[in-house]
Amino acid sequence: MTKAEQLQTVAILVPGDFNDHAVDRINHTFRRVTIERADPALVTDEMRSNVRGIASFAGINAAMMDALPNLELIASFGVGYDSVDVGHAAAKNIMVTNTPDVLTEEVADTAIGLLINTVRDLPRAETWLRDGSWLRKGNYPLSRLTLRGRKVGIFGMGRIGQAIARRLEAFGLPVAYHNRRRVEGLSYQYHPTLQGLAEAVDTLISVAPGGASTEKAVNAEILSALGANGVFVNIGRGSTVDEAALATALANGTIAAAGLDVFADEPNVPKALLDAPNTSLLPHVGSASDHTRRAMADLCVDNLVSWFTERRPLTPVPETANVRAKAIPGKV
Repeated sequence: MTKAEQLQTVAILVPGDFNDHAVDRINHTFRRVTIERADPALVTDEMRSNVRGIASFAGINAAMMDALPNLELIASFGVGYDSVDVGHAAAKNIMVTNTPDVLTEEVADTAIGLLINTVRDLPRAETWLRDGSWLRKGNYPLSRLTLRGRKVGIFGMGRIGQAIARRLEAFGLPVAYHNRRRVEGLSYQYHPTLQGLAEAVDTLISVAPGGASTEKAVNAEILSALGANGVFVNIGRGSTVDEAALATALANGTIAAAGLDVFADEPNVPKALLDAPNTSLLPHVGSASDHTRRAMADLCVDNLVSWFTERRPLTPVPETANVRAKAIPGKV
């Protein structure tokens, strides 16, 4: 039996909806098994016996891993993987992969677009044209805010944060950042605390990952430190923001405006943020182009192929980087 024929016997579980290109590749390469959602109660005896990999948008918790005793790899679609219990995966010798790099530039582009929309009020200006207000009422009112003279802080100076910083440099804006630790080789000013960064800038862009360590890190104190001319943009994870505190800060003038692509309970967006006139809101479209999602799909499936042919992942997450594949006699 050739390796290609062997791969076609490997059962890959795909819970819920998934990227069409990834599904097509899985269908042609592996034996795809589907399930309505990642719920251990829906796992059949056949899945328990046969499933060796998962490809998923959705979170995979400890109970789901425990329901699949032969699970070797979780191929998570996206750069963020906070919805996967990676600690449990590492303890169970289950590899977890994500899809970094291929979406970096797209998300950075979106961040800059969202920043400009927020500061210059461009979506409402377009509506002014489209609904006939320009013809009936005259010119759109001058935007209260501008990028000129701003100082930008980036919360989370990873791949995407650095790509955003490069774009901001081209705009002639000074950049500073806060990370868990200083990034070697970067000349941008480093602040060891998020509070210190917020006090030093008037524009804060969050690219921070989700998880317990960043839960509601952007809170009332951080927003107050940003100041009345402050602009907050979130392209990272909704869980990193205290949304009630943000709504209050927008309503009472603690900060000037916010641009958000991510929310804590998607697709549910708090009414206070929807109603706020000084917000620009997007439905989590940071990487949502055909080009980039196809590249993400390819990397997601390539991780599966590499694992089940070469016994190594292409892009393991740090928490499971030391997981090693077990040799299974007679199987890839």
